Amino acid sequence: MAIKKYFLYFFNDWRRPILFWIISIFLLVASNFFKNPIFENICFTVFGLGLLFLLISAFYQLLQKKWLKSIGTFFLLGGTIFAFSFYMIILFFIEQNTPDTWADNLTIPKNIPINNPVDLDYYAKFESQRPDSITNKVVTKTEFQLYNSFQPGLYEYDFWIGQIEKGTIYLKAFEITQNEALSVKQLKRRSSIKVFNPSHDIKKFGTVGDFIIYEGDWGKPYAARFEVWFKPDNKEKERKLFSKNYKIEGWMR
Repeated sequence: MAIKKYFLYFFNDWRRPILFWIISIFLLVASNFFKNPIFENICFTVFGLGLLFLLISAFYQLLQKKWLKSIGTFFLLGGTIFAFSFYMIILFFIEQNTPDTWADNLTIPKNIPINNPVDLDYYAKFESQRPDSITNKVVTKTEFQLYNSFQPGLYEYDFWIGQIEKGTIYLKAFEITQNEALSVKQLKRRSSIKVFNPSHDIKKFGTVGDFIIYEGDWGKPYAARFEVWFKPDNKEKERKLFSKNYKIEGWMR
């Protein structure tokens, strides 16, 4: 009954969903200035709720035979969806035609080891497999291997490790000369792998899909440090397991 009470309170006055919609747009615009991934996700979720509330309000006003208010709310909803879609299309074409200068002034250090990612073998339907040089490789210690996927900026990886408790490994990446974190928004999620090895024998764990390094552009290589981090399932503190340097390129958007 309480849910019904609050529902009627919120939607009986058609101005309340509209006020929520206005606030959601304000937050969405504000999120572009703060550049905080968590805040951006929250604002986008609130914006989605704003659209949902407009849709519910439009049908509710329609059931109450408040024709003008219903039509007006439908108009706001449709106009918002159209404007947002148009904005995303324009933004896409701007990004496609704007050169990415992020890596233009970066240099690759010559005084530290820098590895090259191994190319994956591809066959029908863009399914990838590790090359024989990796498949037949005998690994006797903790090791990390980065792979080029089917486009520059897209990568996969394997990680070899001995005894380790149940948990999740994931990657952090940093441009070496500036120590700037790369692909902060999505790298942890896209590179996460569940692991568990109760024995002391070395076991391999690897991705089954690629992750993206957004910074930079095709044909503009730079040096990056990839760190393998481990989050135990037992809630103990996360810890770094390994790091290795690679020459990479960013994904051309």
